[in-house]
Amino acid sequence: MKARYRNLFFLFGLIAIAVMIYSFDVTWEGFVNALNRGGFYLLAVIGVWVFVYAFNALAYQIIVNTGAEGNRLSFLQAFRLTVSGFAFSYTTPFGSGGAPYRIMELSSYIGMNRAMSSTVLYSMMHIFSHFCLWVTAAILFPIIYFERTTILIWAFIAILLAVSALVAYFFYRGYKNGMIVKCSRLLMKIPFLRNAVRNFFEKNQENMEQIDRNIAYLHERPKAFYSSLGSEYLARVINSLEFYFILLALGVDVSFWDGLFVLAFSSLIGNMLFFFPMQLGAREGGLAAVLGIIGKASGGVGIYTSIFTRIRELFWIAVGVAFVKFGNKLKQK
Repeated sequence: MKARYRNLFFLFGLIAIAVMIYSFDVTWEGFVNALNRGGFYLLAVIGVWVFVYAFNALAYQIIVNTGAEGNRLSFLQAFRLTVSGFAFSYTTPFGSGGAPYRIMELSSYIGMNRAMSSTVLYSMMHIFSHFCLWVTAAILFPIIYFERTTILIWAFIAILLAVSALVAYFFYRGYKNGMIVKCSRLLMKIPFLRNAVRNFFEKNQENMEQIDRNIAYLHERPKAFYSSLGSEYLARVINSLEFYFILLALGVDVSFWDGLFVLAFSSLIGNMLFFFPMQLGAREGGLAAVLGIIGKASGGVGIYTSIFTRIRELFWIAVGVAFVKFGNKLKQK
């Protein structure tokens, strides 16, 4: 990536951090109290994400290097791109900033087509792993909390499983045949996008078809495909430890499965409100709702949990932004 563009990403990251701190709607006394109550557990919450990002990076590395000729992405490079990419995804509406950053960094190293197809495929894998986690939680919840499973919750679980089945079919078709060309043709039917998409498609049709072939190529390699998906799914499961440690720090009697339920359903609510940058307000409401359903709610738990997650986000966003400027220059092709 050119230094000018990297500086723009770095500047945007600094502004996003400032906005995040400014929008941190917590009094100084409440912040200090949360730190005092957190103690060792706060370090554990931040440290969990070393392993989460490590498995994210492994999934990305597998995708980029499958069938690669020429330059290959090292694990360290993949880790740096992963942390920086998620930093920009967290701080932009619709999570739109991470993928362009990764593509721009990778394109001069492995070529635009391969960088774009790998990043699109990883984004698909990352989204699909979320659905796998939500399905896991939906199946386990009535088993572990049968007495708390009301008719409304049963209906919600049924809808979630039905939607997940449709999504699984959609992703299967996308993995098997590619989806860039098909999505472009769908966008051509939208009135206010039709002309712009058609002009772009006509100029880049060959490249877009090549990207689809690259996406389908991984699906034809089951070992690489399921290794990548398994790494992403394991990252989601490890992420459950974040909420497990937070609730333990607050003196709540919880199990690992409680942490998994809190992660799964709060992230589901947060993703349903994905248009909020950094999910401002959405996560707090989701946390409060989930803790109430599993009977773990108590005074201030939702607030303290949101403080802990915000501190963790701020730390790793800062690390990701630092990687943009320092130590993340890939060797030019």
